[in-house]
Amino acid sequence: MSLIRSSLLVGLGSMASRVLGFARDMLFAQALGAGPVADAFLAAFRLPNLVRRIVGEGGLNPALIPALSALEPEDAAATAGDVLSVFGLALLGLTALVEIGAGLLAFVLAPGLHDDGETLALVALYTRLSFPIVLSVTLASIGAALLNMRGRFAATALAPLAVNGGLILVLIGMEAGLSLPLAEKAAWLALASSLAGLIQLALVAMALGRGETPLIRFRKPRWSPLLRNLLLAGFPVLVASGAMQIFILAATQIASFWPSGVSWLYYAERVMQLPLGLMAALGSGLLLPELARRHRAGETRAVVAAQNRALEVALLLALPASAALIVLARPMSSVLFERGAFQSSDAEGTALVLMALSAGLPFATAAKVLSQTLFARGSLKVVLAAAMLGLALTVAASLLLAWPLGPTGIALGVSAGCGGHAAAVVLGLNRIGLWAPDRALATRTMRIVLAVLAMSLGLVGAGSLLPQAGAASLATLCLGGLALYALAAWATGAVTRDDWAALTKKA
Repeated sequence: MSLIRSSLLVGLGSMASRVLGFARDMLFAQALGAGPVADAFLAAFRLPNLVRRIVGEGGLNPALIPALSALEPEDAAATAGDVLSVFGLALLGLTALVEIGAGLLAFVLAPGLHDDGETLALVALYTRLSFPIVLSVTLASIGAALLNMRGRFAATALAPLAVNGGLILVLIGMEAGLSLPLAEKAAWLALASSLAGLIQLALVAMALGRGETPLIRFRKPRWSPLLRNLLLAGFPVLVASGAMQIFILAATQIASFWPSGVSWLYYAERVMQLPLGLMAALGSGLLLPELARRHRAGETRAVVAAQNRALEVALLLALPASAALIVLARPMSSVLFERGAFQSSDAEGTALVLMALSAGLPFATAAKVLSQTLFARGSLKVVLAAAMLGLALTVAASLLLAWPLGPTGIALGVSAGCGGHAAAVVLGLNRIGLWAPDRALATRTMRIVLAVLAMSLGLVGAGSLLPQAGAASLATLCLGGLALYALAAWATGAVTRDDWAALTKKA
């Protein structure tokens, strides 16, 4: 399979999942609004959704792929079975602890609600109902890593659609035929998310069972140095892979002290995740296996070259996305969310938070791409230290900016954390001699910036001509901005004919 076909399959699957997730959140806003019930549901949903995003974007791949790809197929299948068995037992235990201690966990997730006992009780209820999805999607992600390692991307691209698709069906059914109180609606949605996770796991399991060579073989788990290293690496890998989501989780705890702050931050972050999630899936599913092969072969120059080219692609997508989200934040928030229980004041608050978050999008994307090199060579301490630095900066900046700016200041704190995280990853690469940006990267970046400036000016001008916030106007601005950026990128040389030829070469 050519690189372009694999990239398109993974990219389209990730984008479809993001689009469905976005449609799901639009229906969330319509059904639940941005009041106390919405804050309770979204605070409880944040933790399982955090795990689902991290593992769904290949969060465990950096620990699994380099280790298993170095084994013979039969040994790799047996070790994969050991990993699934041990992870399954550990996750069952964790789920049991969460079900018992959901009340305490609710306080941790939303400390700002400590004076509102009724809302905090809802957080605990929704946590109990939604947390079992963590077991299903984590095991599904391990199976997806095995499929990716063997160049099988179809199931891993399509299975995650089950969660968002199932929730959308439930939401549509509720709005069409049921008239339930907000608290009961949220409870059914929390339960539906756990059931949808089981469907995702079943789809991956069926894909693993196909093919002549088994990708997994179950036996009584055997404790080995490799299994021990995989388990020890699991937690730091998840933390490092999901740095951005962890920054948002910390910001959510701070935002819980502001009315509707949790909801505004959640909806704004979901918009920003559309481009970021695409790069995360491409990085872990395609770039990481390639870098791991280059590293094992001792091809240091090839690793650095692949890193630079991947960073070019990341900036080609992230910089215009960041600029467009900042310019179009207000019409986007209004058109996408302002309906039903979601009021115009909520749309304005979400827009301001979205603008602040979008400033950190290029840094978050760059960190995602550059971290893959560290994962490929097993430098887990470096990526974990970088993530912890970004988290500390997020918390410090959010607390500092929250009091004068409210939720918008908290979002700016997240962007500051993303910048610090990216800088720490670059320093880590530099220390081990793998940070060597070449002239091609610098030239391409300058051309991308020029194209983004042209697009931004065009969007600002067009926005003044289309002052009414409507779906047609927003669609016109988005499509026009995309076309203008494509033309500007071609005119400045940010994109050339040679790029397409290079992309379609055999992997």
